[in-house]
Amino acid sequence: MDTFEDAITQEDLEDLKESISTQDLPSAINTIKDYLKQQDLVELNVGVTGESGSGKSTFVNAFRGLGDEEEGSASTGVVETTMIPDVYIHPNYKNVKVWDLPGIGTPNFKANEYLQQVQFERYDFFIIIASDRFKECHTQLAKEIMRMGKKFYFVRSKIDISITAEKRKKNFDLKTTLDTIREDCENGLKKIGIDFPVVFLMSGWELGKYDLNPLQERLEKELPQHKRHVLMLALPNITLEINERKKKALEENISRVAFLSACVAAIPLPGLSIAADVAIIADELRKYYSAFGLDDPSLQKLCERSGKTVEELKGLMKSPLHHGINTSSVIDWLSEFFMSLIPIVGTVMAGGLSYLIVSITLKRALNDIAEVARKVLMASLESEV
Repeated sequence: MDTFEDAITQEDLEDLKESISTQDLPSAINTIKDYLKQQDLVELNVGVTGESGSGKSTFVNAFRGLGDEEEGSASTGVVETTMIPDVYIHPNYKNVKVWDLPGIGTPNFKANEYLQQVQFERYDFFIIIASDRFKECHTQLAKEIMRMGKKFYFVRSKIDISITAEKRKKNFDLKTTLDTIREDCENGLKKIGIDFPVVFLMSGWELGKYDLNPLQERLEKELPQHKRHVLMLALPNITLEINERKKKALEENISRVAFLSACVAAIPLPGLSIAADVAIIADELRKYYSAFGLDDPSLQKLCERSGKTVEELKGLMKSPLHHGINTSSVIDWLSEFFMSLIPIVGTVMAGGLSYLIVSITLKRALNDIAEVARKVLMASLESEV
């Protein structure tokens, strides 16, 4: 697996150092911030397709953490509302684009022509959705996608509706019902030409239930590392498993950020190292809050879904950072545990010192924020029971 250190060439570092060395302190800090942002511009394009009325648009919305009637959501309805590919940008990650593709299944449907029409090359993977049994149009599309060398995932949608119907029967058992639906879908796909199919059961209205975690695990295995990282951050923080995986993904990035901090520390510009470290830490903390859904807009949406108040959820946040992330709050937060670092950092010089401070600070902050996110998630889930 490539590291950030591997991704940065010596030429990149020399260019950065040369640029900063001719700037004043505020300009240098802005240059470093811009450089860090470049690492987050990896684009992820997800194509969502299926028959009209199968729940494509609801899935597009849920994947981005939105309800069907929220601002910026994809249009939904019982008839096809998508005639051309519509792109929907993730509210927190502008580099994540979810495409609501035109419905398939018309009498004249041809998979190869359809893929040309929707510009097949742009998508990193496809979600193929059916709200009942999968049909020949689904398998035609899957085979063509496979032939062209890209990944696809079968999703059986509207599972909540199927479960509600099954609950009327005697001896209802949720696991048995889900296994039966999944097996029926997979057997149907085998009969129409798909070897070893895997079907993920989903509900756009209750995305955190059923097979969201298995789907995420499959994507994590099959996407390239840099795309996988983007996907992990963009997924709504709606299960404990996703909460833990977000923490792991962000933790893997700490050494990369600290490495950049160490490189900046070697630049002989008075005050740059300390100012850069504070700016770098503040930017990373904002990413943490956004990834875990602890920013104010995300908390407001969570309250609307769970019935909790913003005050209740913010009451679970004890760190001074939860009152807002800026230079002052970061310095205050650092001062809480800086004394404990003195025995460690007293013998470390220049870049090594900067690397150590940024690493320890971000690891402690990430543990704190991930734990707060877990508590907030648990509180919201209790409201839905």
